[in-house]
Amino acid sequence: MKLFYTERFRRGYESAPPHIQRAFDRRATFLVRDLRHPSLRSKKYDESRGIWQARVNGGWRFYFTIEGDTYHLLSIIPHPK
Repeated sequence: MKLFYTERFRRGYESAPPHIQRAFDRRATFLVRDLRHPSLRSKKYDESRGIWQARVNGGWRFYFTIEGDTYHLLSIIPHPK
């Protein structure tokens, strides 16, 4: 699997704190290897649009779609509590 970073994702990543960026980088390697990796806690977020959600850490999430052999990373944001 490959990763494709949308412009919106890039902006969110660049504005995220450095420790969140490092945590996402680790999660991205897990995602490429195994969508069901336990630390990702990935799940369908919006079934009708095919959007998935996965965990960066307790307070941040990232959203993506799966198109063929590519994960299209849509956004990375603080998780609303």
